[in-house]
Amino acid sequence: MEELDNSLFEKFAGLIYDKSGIMLSAEKRIMTAGRLAKRVRKLGLKSFRDYYKYLSRDTSGRELVELLNVISTNTTDFFRAPRHFEVLGDHLREWYTEGQRKFRIWSAACSSGEETYTIGLTLLDNLSDTCDMRILGTDISVAVLQKAKQGQYTAEDVENVPEHLKKKYFVSGREDGSYHVKAELKNMIAFAQLNLAHPPYPMRGPFDAVFCRNVMIYFDEMVRRRLLDEILRLLKPGGLLFVGRSESLAAVNARFANVEPAVYMKSE
Repeated sequence: MEELDNSLFEKFAGLIYDKSGIMLSAEKRIMTAGRLAKRVRKLGLKSFRDYYKYLSRDTSGRELVELLNVISTNTTDFFRAPRHFEVLGDHLREWYTEGQRKFRIWSAACSSGEETYTIGLTLLDNLSDTCDMRILGTDISVAVLQKAKQGQYTAEDVENVPEHLKKKYFVSGREDGSYHVKAELKNMIAFAQLNLAHPPYPMRGPFDAVFCRNVMIYFDEMVRRRLLDEILRLLKPGGLLFVGRSESLAAVNARFANVEPAVYMKSE
């Protein structure tokens, strides 16, 4: 297969930005070529140029979804950045003590579901089971959402899940060693496809907390501002926003108060 030259890379990068808000710098050209090559081979095409023509002619939009599936970075783990879930647990107990019994949380880029199920485990571990608890997990990638909905993980995947939660909310597969999320946890969660680059979002809110971690690093300032404006609209006053360690809101939106590293609160 021929090399993905700069001119053609820029065409793909422009298309991906227009459709998803994901920015691909020139340094990502080789990585992008490797991911695009998967679709070229899958479709039986001969070149990147043929694939770009194929994309341009696909009026169904199905191949665009496949393109975004391979381009999207989907790195996640159970209890990744564990301090975030400690902070969430502290606030859940505080809100419960104040009389709150309905809780809504959004995992904005949920990938294959580990973050979303971790949020559910945190709710179950800190609140009474009589509370009304619901979680929304969204992602641009249909492929990872399918895995998230299945709720099936390897023993290695669930290594970071505390043993008491693993025993209570997972079923271990006897033959393949896999772990399956129990209905009690799975039924709290709804998964849906959502393109964060194209507001307004269909949800009404308000959410008590939003997890939007390691997402804004792929967006330019304009897309980040639109995303944060929507999160502001959907968060309750005093609600929490969790972002990635390398992401800061200081220069983007002043209506978020910094609680601690990578944790923000919507101003009252």
